[in-house]
Amino acid sequence: MHTHHNTTQTRETTLAQLEVKAEVTGSVWKIVAQVGQRLSPGEPVMILESMKMEIPVIAEDGGMLAELRVAEGAPVAEGQVLAVVHE
Repeated sequence: MHTHHNTTQTRETTLAQLEVKAEVTGSVWKIVAQVGQRLSPGEPVMILESMKMEIPVIAEDGGMLAELRVAEGAPVAEGQVLAVVHE
């Protein structure tokens, strides 16, 4: 039993963090997911607006949305980390 507990503990501390990044320069049009939400693979986290186009930002592998680093209306640069997802 004790060993099992340690294994669980180790797994929790080595959770993979996935950074969700902007693929374009634009602004955050709408945030559609909430921190703490479990996302399916390919589910959108937010929608960016760039050159009059709406571009969904997706959690490719899914996971739990741990952190949002931008707010609606905020300008974003290509490559900027917008959110953090834990597998």
